[in-house]
Amino acid sequence: MTDQANDVTTAPSEHAISKEEHRRILVILGALMLGMFLAALDQTIVATALPTIAGDLHGLNHLSWVVTAYLITSTITMPLWGKFGDLYGRKNFFQISILIFLAGSMLSGLSQNMLELIAFRAIQGAGAGGLMVGSQAIIGDVIPPRQRGRYMGYFGAVFGLSSILGPLAGGWFTQHVSWRWIFYINVPIGAVALAAIAVVLHVPVRRIRHRIDWWGTALLSGGVVGLILVTTWGGFQYAWGSTTIVGLAAASVVLLVLFCFVETRAAEPIIPLGLFRNRTFNVASGVGFVVGFVMFGSIVYLPLYLQIVHGASPTLSGLELLPMVTGMLLTFVVSGQLVSRTGRYKIFPVSGLAVMAIGLALLSVLGAHSSYLDAATYMFVVGLGMGLVMQVLVVAVQNAVPHSQLGTATATTTFFRTIGGAFGVAILGAVFNTQLLNRLRATAPPALLKLIGGGNISENPAQISRLPAADRTLIINAFSHTLQVVFVVSVPIAIGAFVLSWFLKEIPLRAKAYGAEGVAEGTAAPVPAFDAPGEFPGL
Repeated sequence: MTDQANDVTTAPSEHAISKEEHRRILVILGALMLGMFLAALDQTIVATALPTIAGDLHGLNHLSWVVTAYLITSTITMPLWGKFGDLYGRKNFFQISILIFLAGSMLSGLSQNMLELIAFRAIQGAGAGGLMVGSQAIIGDVIPPRQRGRYMGYFGAVFGLSSILGPLAGGWFTQHVSWRWIFYINVPIGAVALAAIAVVLHVPVRRIRHRIDWWGTALLSGGVVGLILVTTWGGFQYAWGSTTIVGLAAASVVLLVLFCFVETRAAEPIIPLGLFRNRTFNVASGVGFVVGFVMFGSIVYLPLYLQIVHGASPTLSGLELLPMVTGMLLTFVVSGQLVSRTGRYKIFPVSGLAVMAIGLALLSVLGAHSSYLDAATYMFVVGLGMGLVMQVLVVAVQNAVPHSQLGTATATTTFFRTIGGAFGVAILGAVFNTQLLNRLRATAPPALLKLIGGGNISENPAQISRLPAADRTLIINAFSHTLQVVFVVSVPIAIGAFVLSWFLKEIPLRAKAYGAEGVAEGTAAPVPAFDAPGEFPGL
C-alpha cells in the first residue's frame, strides 16, 4: 500500500454532510464523548494531587510511576481491545472497558501504599486503553477525513472541559476532603456514561473470527516494560553498568527482536510490520512518540512547580494550569475547523511543534523567583503548540491507509504516542530524581538530609512549608533548579520532532467516510457503518 493510493479529489459539493447524517453522528459522538471524558478527567484530576499522594504514601521518588503504570497498560492493551471489539461487539467492549476503569478507580482510592496505588493505576490504564481505541476507531469509520476536523472541535471541548475541571476538582478534593476522592468520583461519572451508551449507542453485533496474537502481545509488553525499568532505575537505584541494568536492557532487546520475528509469522499480528512501509504512518508515529514523550514527561511536573516553588494550594495549582489548557483548547478547535475547510493538515503539526519547542524553552528559565505571570504566559505558549498537533496526526494516518487497516493504524499510532509518554515520564522522571538527589546532597546540611531521608524526598508540599525558612528556601531552590533541567532536556527532543514533521506527506483528505463509499450519490450512508463483516480485520 502506498500513500498515493488515497490521493483523491472531490468536488466541493461532496464535502458536506447532510443534516440527518450530522444528527446521527452527534448522537454517536455524545455517547463516545462521555467515555472519553471519563478517561481524560482521570489524567488531569491526578496531576495536582500527586505531590500530596506521594507524601501521604511516602514516596515522592516513585511519583512518576503513578503516571507511568497507567500509560504502560493503556498502551499495551489498545490492540487487544480492538480485536475484542470485533469478537464481541464494539458497544460491549466499550462498556467493559468502562467497568475495568471504574474497578481500577475504586481500588486506587483504597490504596494504602505506593505499590498498591501503582498496581491499581495499571488496572485503570487497561480500561482507559479500551476507551481510547473504541472512540477513535468508531469516529474514523463514521466520519469522513475531510469533515473529521469539524467534529474534532467537540472532542476538543470535552478534553478542554475535563482539563479544566480535572485539576480544580483534584485540588479541591485533596485540600478539603481527601485525595482518595479523585478516584472515587469516577464511579458516578462512569455510571452515567454506561447508562448513556446503553441507551444511545445501538450497534448490531456481527462477530468476526480472529486469532489474537498473544505471543506478540506478551513479547511487546515485556520488552517495553523492561526498557522503561532500565530508564527509571538506571543511575538512580542501580548504577548504569550494574548487572541488573545491563541484564534488563539485554533481555528487553531480545524480547523486542523476538517480537518482530513473531509478527512476521503471526496470522494477525498485533502490530503489522507492513504498516511501516507507509511514509505518513511512519512520520506521524515518530512525531506522536516524541510529542507524548515531551508532553507527559515534562508537563506532569508543572503542578509540582506551582505547589513546591510558588506555594500554591492543590486547588489553586489546578486553577493556575488554566492558561495551558486555554491555549490547547483554542488551537485544538481552530485547527480542526481549518482542516475541514482547507483539506490540508501538514502545516498544523509543523507549526505546533515549533511553538511547543519555544514554550518548553521558556519554561526552562522559570526559577524560584519567577512570577506567576511568567509561568502562565509560558504555559499558554506550550498549550497552543499541543493543540495544533494532537489530533491532526490521527486524521492524517486514518486518511492514508485503506479501510482494512483503519483500526490497526489508529491503535498503533495512538500506541506510539502513549508509549512515548510512558518513556517520557520514566526518563524525565529519572532525570528529575537524580538531579534533585544530587542537588540536595551537594547543598543540604547533614541534619536536613537526615530529616528528608538522605535526599529521597518524601515530604509533601504542606510539610515542606512547615520547615524553617532557611531549609525551605534550600529545598525550593533545589526543586526549581531540577525542574529547569527537566525542561531543558525536553527542548532538543521537541526540536527533533519538529524536523521530523517536515517529512509528513500532504495527502488530500477524502470527502467520504469508509462506510459511505459505494453508496449511490444522494443516498445517505448508513450510520453507524462500523459493524459490517470484515471491519478492522487487522486490529
